[in-house]
Amino acid sequence: MVGRRAVLALSALSAGLAARGASAQAWPSRPIRIIVPFGLGGSADVAGRFLAEPLQQALGQPVVIENRPGAGGTIGAEAVAKAAPDGHTFLLMSNTHTANETLLPNRPYVLMRDLSAVAFINVAHHVLAVHPSLGVASVQELIAYAKANPGKVDYASSGPGTPYHVAGEVFRAMAGIEITHIPFRGSNEARTALIAGQVPMMFDAIPTMAEQARGGRVRALATTGPQRSPLLPDVPTVAEVLPGYEASIWLGLMAPAATPLPIRERLNAEINRIMGLPATREAQQRVGALVNPMSVEAFDRFLREDITRQAEGIRLAGIQAN
Repeated sequence: MVGRRAVLALSALSAGLAARGASAQAWPSRPIRIIVPFGLGGSADVAGRFLAEPLQQALGQPVVIENRPGAGGTIGAEAVAKAAPDGHTFLLMSNTHTANETLLPNRPYVLMRDLSAVAFINVAHHVLAVHPSLGVASVQELIAYAKANPGKVDYASSGPGTPYHVAGEVFRAMAGIEITHIPFRGSNEARTALIAGQVPMMFDAIPTMAEQARGGRVRALATTGPQRSPLLPDVPTVAEVLPGYEASIWLGLMAPAATPLPIRERLNAEINRIMGLPATREAQQRVGALVNPMSVEAFDRFLREDITRQAEGIRLAGIQAN
């Protein structure tokens, strides 16, 4: 009797594994949609479009990038959370979403309940840029100006809860100054306002702002990594003035919560392979990004830890939940 039960159990396990294998082998059966919850031209959009072609070649189905910006990334995230968990819809997310777990208590989803980890993509630091009309040439001068003019310096961001917003608020708290956050619908709108002199200050992506700085349209005061950026080697870090300051934006891929693990592991393996290619690493370095492949399980742990890290940074900066 015991032997018969063991045989039945083994048969059931084998059948389950076979079904999972068949499910993974049959996937994908139609075009894959990657929803980018931010506007065109931003870091997430660029990364999604970079991955689309090699993923399409590897998986044998079209990979379509769909931009759904707005509401601090929650519109696109909600769409993926409510999508069928069949491996054909994914979210290209960032640390905006881990910050939103603290900042937006009324969001229509819970990140680690309604979505599941797939893959880490890359991480990059920012540049603190100001309009030349502000008349400051260093972080020290900016802090001194802000202290002499409390509440009169505005800074732009791509929206509440985004890495650029959090970077600005942590900078404000560590520098002991009063500056006012002006949120926009995306990085392009915020950047345009800075270049036009409508808003005097912004944290933004290094590659984009480096071009603007070289053209004299903005002034790059500092970068936000632990070391100077190879893209702006003559620009100091914020940490050289405010020890311990660091701010970054990282990108990853998530799926609806019940998406089968074999599908997520297959996509994880393909993304890690693509991001690990020497040519990809070199291309990422040229735009100031670093690659850090993770397994599905490691990325899941990273997400949970980052939610805690973001909550601590938000508490330090005194950012109010909406």
